[in-house]
Amino acid sequence: MLELARSVRQRDPAAGSTLEVVLAYPGVHALAFHRLTHALEGAGLRLPARLLSQLARWLTGIEIHPGATIGRRVFIDHGMGTVIGQTAVIEDDCTLYQGVTLGGTGKRQGKRHPTLGRGCVLGAGAKVLGDIRLGENVKVGAGSVVVEDVPDHCTVVGIPARVVGKDTRRHAELLDHADLIDPLLERIQALEERVGLRRDR
Repeated sequence: MLELARSVRQRDPAAGSTLEVVLAYPGVHALAFHRLTHALEGAGLRLPARLLSQLARWLTGIEIHPGATIGRRVFIDHGMGTVIGQTAVIEDDCTLYQGVTLGGTGKRQGKRHPTLGRGCVLGAGAKVLGDIRLGENVKVGAGSVVVEDVPDHCTVVGIPARVVGKDTRRHAELLDHADLIDPLLERIQALEERVGLRRDR
């Protein structure tokens, strides 16, 4: 937990001290509960795992299925309304903001939730659905809905999400929602320019 708390302090300018992070950050609490529920699930104690995960949900506002696989130094910032499904995999150093959903599609058995590569950053309200993979250091804009695989180091926005850029630098400091490209707006502006040019002829 101390490793996670130090990582949170590096990524969150609002974090005052390691003690504050340990005592007052619901994302840290939810992940601590998940370590226990995941171990119980792995030991075949499914009902206790589910009951404890429900308690964690009530206390933190963050729902993590005991079956989900979560790496080290994952930061769930604020977290209220975040849902992480049973077969979701989150690799090390990912950041999820409030309202993120890693959801399944369909009713088939087996892997049906997303896999997040190392260092992904998902903006508030982002939905990542189905058995898809987001590559390393992928950034997902707030409110986006991702339903297809995303290559390493790409930024995606929109509904459905589309790649709008690629950046191989370190991820966490670089998700500035004010600077994200709106691909739909760009297309509309391009069409307006074309229509305007034809009117001028």
